Amino acid sequence: MSKQDYDGAEKYDVDQMHDVPQTHMAAEQEGLKRDLRLRHMIMIAVSGTIGTGLFLTSGSTIATAGPGGALLAYCLIGLWLVFVCQAIGEIATLLPLPGAFNAWGARVFDEAFSFQMTWMYFINWALTIPAELAAAAVIVEFWIGKDSSFPSWVVPLLIILIMIAINVTGVKAYGEIEYWLSVLKVFTILMFIVCGILVDAGAIGGVTYGLKSWSHGEAPFVGGFFAFVKTLVSVGYAYGGSEMTGVTAAESRNPHKHVPKAVNTVLIRIAGFYISSVFLLGAIVNYDDPALKNTDKSAAKAPFTLVFVKAGISAAANYMNAVVFTSIFSAINSDFYVATRMLLSLSRNGWAHKSIGYTNSRGVPMVALAIVTSCSCLSLVTIFVGSGVVFSWFVSIIGSIIFQSWILILLLHFRFRYCWKAQGRDVKDLPYVSWGYPYGNIIATFIGICCIIGTCYLSVIDPPQHPGDGATEEALKAFKSARDGYAQGLLGAWFPWILSAILFFSYKFTRGTKLVKAEEADLDTGRFIPSESDKEDLEVKGPLWKRALKFII
Repeated sequence: MSKQDYDGAEKYDVDQMHDVPQTHMAAEQEGLKRDLRLRHMIMIAVSGTIGTGLFLTSGSTIATAGPGGALLAYCLIGLWLVFVCQAIGEIATLLPLPGAFNAWGARVFDEAFSFQMTWMYFINWALTIPAELAAAAVIVEFWIGKDSSFPSWVVPLLIILIMIAINVTGVKAYGEIEYWLSVLKVFTILMFIVCGILVDAGAIGGVTYGLKSWSHGEAPFVGGFFAFVKTLVSVGYAYGGSEMTGVTAAESRNPHKHVPKAVNTVLIRIAGFYISSVFLLGAIVNYDDPALKNTDKSAAKAPFTLVFVKAGISAAANYMNAVVFTSIFSAINSDFYVATRMLLSLSRNGWAHKSIGYTNSRGVPMVALAIVTSCSCLSLVTIFVGSGVVFSWFVSIIGSIIFQSWILILLLHFRFRYCWKAQGRDVKDLPYVSWGYPYGNIIATFIGICCIIGTCYLSVIDPPQHPGDGATEEALKAFKSARDGYAQGLLGAWFPWILSAILFFSYKFTRGTKLVKAEEADLDTGRFIPSESDKEDLEVKGPLWKRALKFII
């Protein structure tokens, strides 16, 4: 590996690792503060990025594919995500770098691979911020009304200014705010699940639903295979952000303890939140209920609100509107954090201007923050196009980039294990070993490839046909809507792969990078070396009931 990759960072032999200062292991880590505690890491992993994907768009998956199709989509993508997070946990515990999985590619595969992956991941979060801000503008319309003279760009602007204030303060402020906002989201989802069970059983609301909706009309699987595939990108968008545990590892106080616990909570997030919520929603509300589509992304018509209303909670719309708004705020908070760390990684590795890697005394990459803030201002422009339209287009692109990132993470994990063994190292020496390897990774990779191929295939088949001269106004309107939907699917499915290929091959040919030999892969620089107090913190102490509780929580 070339010296420029780590900006002069030294490489240490494994036998000398105990002599290396923890805070100066790699140039990429310099200037950052390890201020994230265990409770921050766990709550960020569990619900840090839960936002519009679950609260607003989960109903549309049921409306498109039926209760069975939606549940299968969430289970399938959730299974893929579990093993992605396990792969991240194994490597991030060993190498807690700001670029996380994006930076690992230069260590074990090819510098060009890491270059394109980091830039694509930054683009993902740079687009997510305007998408979430556009959604925030739609949510506020519930209170002020669509016909209000209140400027729609004011709310996104205020959020951007607040985000700047939070991020300038430092990572500890980010972690603390994210923790309490996540508590609110967890409480809301748990309340929804309890209400859903009671409503479905007929304990409240006066109607026993059971599983009647699963036999209603074309249910449980509506629209066949293509309708199921159509929901995958939006489900991926809803799950997106779970992999950010690898990014927060760089600023965790004890990655050896915090990262494994954080990645293992993904199962709680998937089974306890997403799958349970989608199952209950599909059991109570029929797939052909017009409110499920929620085309205007209104909290008054949000799927969660429908269940609360059936439970007799009259203020459900106002409460859900407040929750969705705080969830968007929380998601944008995470978006700002990850996007700035990606730019920091790009700079420290020599893939962006070195000034972007500057951090102040609080460990905040200030120049990177300024660039991310500029990207977020795109939302102020897109609002004039139509917040709902912009949000839908961004979901298509972001969902596809998330799929790309997940499949590449699994490939990196395969390569990492190969390099680890090629250097004569024992898997038992890893601070955390992912469970299910290699079979879990093989299953997840197969699922990922099928999802990506299915999404790309669906985007090119059955293009809309012009109704011809003399067509009615309604027919032309339907054609334009179908044409926009086709273009949206085409752009979302293919844009990430075309741009990735351009980034990869342009860097590879201009820099002349080569595949890293497994025996020469740098698996040491940047390793976290726990202090004596950290080692004591890793020891399991206390009575059996307390240890069992800690394992679960």
